This record gives sequence, structure tokens and C-alpha cells, in this order.
Amino acid sequence: MKVRLADFKEEWAHMYQTEAQFLKTIFGDEIIQVEHFGSTSVPGMKAKPVIDMMCIVTDINKIDLFNEKMDALGYDVAGEWGIPGRRLFRKGGENRTHHIHFYQSDNPQIQRHLIFRDYLRSHPDEAARYSEFKEELALRFENTIGYSPAKKAFVSEMEQRALLWQRMGSKG
Repeated sequence: MKVRLADFKEEWAHMYQTEAQFLKTIFGDEIIQVEHFGSTSVPGMKAKPVIDMMCIVTDINKIDLFNEKMDALGYDVAGEWGIPGRRLFRKGGENRTHHIHFYQSDNPQIQRHLIFRDYLRSHPDEAARYSEFKEELALRFENTIGYSPAKKAFVSEMEQRALLWQRMGSKG
């Protein structure tokens, strides 16, 4: 998939809300909570214009029962896609609009994603630094196959700062 970076758009929050409501009509009570995370959830950040959403559920195995329905609705059913305990659905084909990550409520990935999001929202200087890094990578890599792994070390280091920030009581 080609790397497409865009300036932050207010409409991303609306796209998240609309999709969250739609998913609740499909999955009903299976969904405990829905969260918007990733770069499109951080005001001012440059991002690939793909809304990352997290649906937190009681039993991850029940989500597999919806695969046929999601496929019929045009979602790419990607299963765990490299993260044990996750179920991933992608919407929009090559011009993807949403990545919908399902996690069982006790999965540690949930906190990692939400702490990182909250850290970036609370530290606009760090969000700007991350945006600049992504712009540099987008100039070097045409496709996400090179771009995504190249971000890994930078993101890991920033996640460590986010975890420390959270342990210190989310101050400063």
C-alpha cells in the first residue's frame, strides 16, 4: 500500500464516531467500549488518513463469529495479523479508511495504545516531532512495506517515554 500522509483533519473524529455507531449495530453487546487511537486521534498530527479504532470486548473468540458478515459488508477480515489476541478488520481496500482492532478487555495492547495516544495528546511537542519523523520517512519510502518497519524503533522509544509519563502520574 502506498504511503499517504495528510495534515490533521477535524473530520477524522466524525469518521470515527460514525463507524463506532455502525459497529455497535453489528456487534451489539459484544462491544464494551470503542476508542479512537493512532495518529488520526491526536490533534495536529500528520497521519496516514486511516482511522484506527479499538473495540474492547469480553470474549475475543466470539468476534470470529462475525467474519462472514463483516466480509459481506466489504471489510477485509485479517484475523490476528501478527498480534496474538487481536482481531483486525480493514475497510476501504487499497484506499483504506479504517483499521478496526478488536481486543479482549484483559489484553495488554489496550493500555499501550491508549497511553501512547494520551501522551501525544498531552505533549504537542512530541506529536510534532513524531509528525516530522513520519514526513521524513514518507520521502524515503513509497510503500508501507518499508515505511512501517522504519517507524518501529522511533515509536518504541516514544512509547517508553509515554509509559514512564503514565507511571509518574501523567504529569509533565
